[in-house]
Amino acid sequence: MKNQLNTPVSESRSLPGRDNLESRRTLEHFTGCLLGGAVGDALGAPVEFNSIHLIRDKYGSAGITDYAAAYGRRGAITDDTQMTLFTAEGLLRAIARRRHKGDCHRASVIYHAYIRWLRTQGGQSRSHFSQDKMDGWLIGVKSLHNCRAPGATCLSALRGEEMGEMQRPLYNSKGCGGVMRVAPVGLVAEDEEKAFSLGCEAATITHGHPSSYYSAGCFAAIVYHLTEGRSLPESIELSLRILERPENDEQEECAEAVRRAMALWRVNSPNPSPEMVERLGGGWIGEEALAISLYCALASQDDFARGVLLAVNHSGDSDSTGAITGNLLGLMLGVGAIPEKWLVELELRAEIEAIAGDLFRQFEDTGAWSSRYPGW
Repeated sequence: MKNQLNTPVSESRSLPGRDNLESRRTLEHFTGCLLGGAVGDALGAPVEFNSIHLIRDKYGSAGITDYAAAYGRRGAITDDTQMTLFTAEGLLRAIARRRHKGDCHRASVIYHAYIRWLRTQGGQSRSHFSQDKMDGWLIGVKSLHNCRAPGATCLSALRGEEMGEMQRPLYNSKGCGGVMRVAPVGLVAEDEEKAFSLGCEAATITHGHPSSYYSAGCFAAIVYHLTEGRSLPESIELSLRILERPENDEQEECAEAVRRAMALWRVNSPNPSPEMVERLGGGWIGEEALAISLYCALASQDDFARGVLLAVNHSGDSDSTGAITGNLLGLMLGVGAIPEKWLVELELRAEIEAIAGDLFRQFEDTGAWSSRYPGW
């Protein structure tokens, strides 16, 4: 396999119109991204694995339109949000290490964060990573120590002795467990190249199929461009430019899925529906989850609720497509666009807001930072 990460940074510096963009690098938009993803996740949790026919039979012709009980409560998050939080923690700890000790391998620090997530699920890793270093604040959040249908591939990969890498993938899985957790990568990336490459690397820790890790890289790049203030269609096109480079082996399947989502939106934008969503697949694999989420966000660019409800009402991986769509729309529109009734009942709202704030502020209080995010 060729080195997919060896791409020039200079192109990202010469994108048109950058100086005239209104940045979304604000606390309002960072918080909207993470809370939006969690809301979409919680809306989809009760109907994951259900067909659209079963969803309509249970909730009415419009499908599910509000939180319903899942895992013993309303507004429950799943492994999608759990792993997004640990991705964010890994990024913050990598930033801490870089600032205090020089450069570091960010994907390895994220890997360590995922092993801490594995511990919250009752799992144990056989890696050389010391199991007694369960430090930082996130591992101490009791509500995270609940199993919420964690992906089998994630669990198996993290229980192993080694970390999956793009040049040495350990699990040839196409599942969506990589793409659904990498929104924080795009929020803090310095440029589109780093967003794409680290998104791919973070996903490959557990999911080694190109269609899975390229979906994650493309999503992280889209999030980066949205933070810069670009529109969603332009962010997608710019990210496809990176994805479709000749050096990116086996990217065609992912690129085609994204192109199909764009084409479906252009033809059917006035009338989105679950039937339209299902033309893109079920969302169980990476490129389908990304395509569905892009279609739902494109079809509802000014309406958070409309977009996430479209994303969860289909016969497929409703919580993951809800989460990714929520990340996109929450970032685009800001936290104020998320209905307050959904935020009030959302599990771990305060902790999600805290992580979003730390991603945005980064080292305002260097004294407290070292204990919250030890740099290793």
